[in-house]
Amino acid sequence: MLRNALGITFRFLGYTVQYGCIAHCAFEYLGGIVVCSGPSMEPTIQNSDIVFSENLSRHFYCIRKGDIVIVKSPNDPKSNICKRVIGLEGDKVCTSNPSDFLKSHSYVPKGHVWLEGDNLRNSTDSRCYGPVPYALIRGRVCFKIWPLNDFGFLRASPNGHRFLDD
Repeated sequence: MLRNALGITFRFLGYTVQYGCIAHCAFEYLGGIVVCSGPSMEPTIQNSDIVFSENLSRHFYCIRKGDIVIVKSPNDPKSNICKRVIGLEGDKVCTSNPSDFLKSHSYVPKGHVWLEGDNLRNSTDSRCYGPVPYALIRGRVCFKIWPLNDFGFLRASPNGHRFLDD
């Protein structure tokens, strides 16, 4: 009886570890579901919207200008942020706020990206903390899951004029 109970217990623990490892690999390398909070990506992503983020793009260096990404916060490594990629390494970006009279520009250094929220007036982004290391990117947002009336691929940036092609 005891032998049978131990066998069942170890079998259960073995399956738990096995499926836990599979789940970890799936969420780490394939993607996952993310709940976004805050106003920085409005109107594209509202507070409490749920999105699907895939992680393969970051591993294969397929992140492009205009992509919305989930990134480890440069200010707080325990939290993630959701922002749009405005510039890749070597790109010239506008580093000033939209309300600034004089516009300043800079180049994104090697191994970094420039991130901004779609809601430029209410976003803490690269204009505050500078270029973000590519290694902090966790995944690329593919589409919105919730709310259901907004289900589907995400719309283009309302700030397309901020993408410089120089």
